[in-house]
This record gives sequence, C-alpha cells and structure tokens, in this order.
Amino acid sequence: MSNASRKLLIALSPRILRQVPVELGFRGKTLQYLEQSVAHWAMALDAMVVMVPTVEREGAIRRANIDIGDMVAALDGLILQGGADIDPRAYGEEPSATVGPIDVVRDRFELDLLRGFVAAGKPVFGICRGMQLINVASGGTLHQDLCTDGVTAFSHVHADAYDLHEHTLRIGEGTLLSRLYDGATAARVNSIHHQGVETLGADLVAEAWADDGVVEAIRGTGDGFLVGVQWHPEFHDARSPTLLAPDPLMQAFLDAARVRRDG
Repeated sequence: MSNASRKLLIALSPRILRQVPVELGFRGKTLQYLEQSVAHWAMALDAMVVMVPTVEREGAIRRANIDIGDMVAALDGLILQGGADIDPRAYGEEPSATVGPIDVVRDRFELDLLRGFVAAGKPVFGICRGMQLINVASGGTLHQDLCTDGVTAFSHVHADAYDLHEHTLRIGEGTLLSRLYDGATAARVNSIHHQGVETLGADLVAEAWADDGVVEAIRGTGDGFLVGVQWHPEFHDARSPTLLAPDPLMQAFLDAARVRRDG
C-alpha cells in the first residue's frame, strides 16, 4: 500500500498511573492509559491513533530494542494529551507547594518524543499540559500556579464543574487560529488548568489569550506544524454548543501530517 492510500497513523502519548486502585486489579503494577475522547476525535476525522508506551532504557523491566527514533519514523504526527503538572525542574525552577503530582518519567519521555517529531519535521499538537510541554521544550517557563503567582484572580480550574468550566477567548487577528475559524477574534472555551505560560519559548508566538491575559494558544514559527492550546477541545461537545468547534484544529493538524507524509 502506498503512503497516499493508507490512513494517517497518529501517535498519542500516554498518561501513567502508578497507584492503581484495588478494584482495577494489577496489584503493584503501572498502567499507561489514555482517555478516549482525543483518540475518538482524531478517528472521527479518518485518522488511526496509537498510544505510544514510554521508552525507559534505564528501567528495571526488560526493554525491547525500540527507541524514540523508531517511533518518529513509523508515525505521521504526535498529539500530546493533558494530565499531571510538569516538574518545574524541567524549566529550571524548584517546585512550590502549589504543584500537584508530577511524573518525571512521563516528562522526560514526552520531551524526547516532542523534540524527535519536531526535528523530523512532523506535526505536533499539544493539548493543555501538551501546550505547556511545547513551551518548556522550547526553553520557556510556566507559572506554577496562576492565582498564587498573582497572574489572575480568576481560577482557570473548577473541581466540581471540570470540563464545564468556561471562559471567553481572545484570538489574535491574522493568526493561524483565527484563519482556521473564518477570521474569528473571540470565542468561548473550557478551562481545566491551574498553570500557564510565563515566558514563551524560542520560536513560539502566542495566538490567543483569556480575558485576564493568560496565554491560551501558541504556535511554532518554523515551517512545521507545532501548535498548542490550553483548553480541551476534545471535550467540546453537544453539552456546550456555544464553545469553539473542535474539528478545524484537528483537521489542520491532520492536513499537515498528510502533506508531510505525502510530500
């Protein structure tokens, strides 16, 4: 089968669960998993999605002879999903008391994976933590807690409302994000994060902001597709019809993957 005739094969990085609830079994084991919404979103637009397990050369468990380069070569694009806080030491800071659970194995693996895809000129799309990871990989820093750092008095996360917590979005004129949405300069999105971009990494630009100035979308200025959004578009569904439609973002990512694969 030629490249042009096969479906895109998209990598989705996993979350890691080390303290497995008793009712799930797997006593003393580690689970790598994903919430289904991102995969189903990409699949609905005619791509195939695979979860890529972490590669740990120094791990205690026997490892197959597979490395990041093998994954990058075999796959057409990378989606970085949400999850735990990034270890502040990854951007040169000590963790404050506001930082939640971290997983340095996941951080290290995803940073290597992200840099591998970027180096190969293959598209990367980051969601929430994924956007923050793009910024850190590019040399940027994060606010460890937006409210504690005095960035805003508006909490960007609400434990009870979860993905039904919303705010308005200001989209920069002439940006890629604006072009994807027919020139829109405002929208509404959900909000499930307590950290955010502090200083932008090299060769990144901000494309959207919350009303309080928190960066909500970033884009790489190079030739490849490198885009991150702070909200969770995979949760924009029929429950909240006023939220920004998710598909233009995913379609742009998949289009970029197809051009890179077929070019």
